[in-house]
Amino acid sequence: MQPVWWLTKDGDLDCLALYERHYSCYRYADGRKRTQFVGPGEKVVLRTKRGDAVFAWRKFIDDSGQEGINCAVFRNEGPYQSSELIRQADSIADALWPDSRHYTYVRAAAVKSTNPGYCFLKAGWKRCGMTKSGLVILERLP
Repeated sequence: MQPVWWLTKDGDLDCLALYERHYSCYRYADGRKRTQFVGPGEKVVLRTKRGDAVFAWRKFIDDSGQEGINCAVFRNEGPYQSSELIRQADSIADALWPDSRHYTYVRAAAVKSTNPGYCFLKAGWKRCGMTKSGLVILERLP
């Protein structure tokens, strides 16, 4: 498969719309409209040309104690296989942060799949634990 990711910025309107349809979308209690969605830290936001998939990497000090590069959000509403999009995003992160662990969280109760995180597992990631709040932690080691 040819590379499909395009580099964009936090706040890309197509990506913001995808994020707002993701189960992890944070809504401000006071009703403010969001203009960005990745959060603080060093970040790389990827999108498909049509804007039907988004992947955001974030390097920051994670309060949970996890170390490495965090997949802050991934949503695919396009025709591409999610595991292939993840593999391509991994390659980009490997070039930017060599020898870094990749990790993400999955709220199993919020996804329809009977195998939460399956697309990450198919892309070569592994389950490595749970957070105190019950999120599944997935990782890809360098």
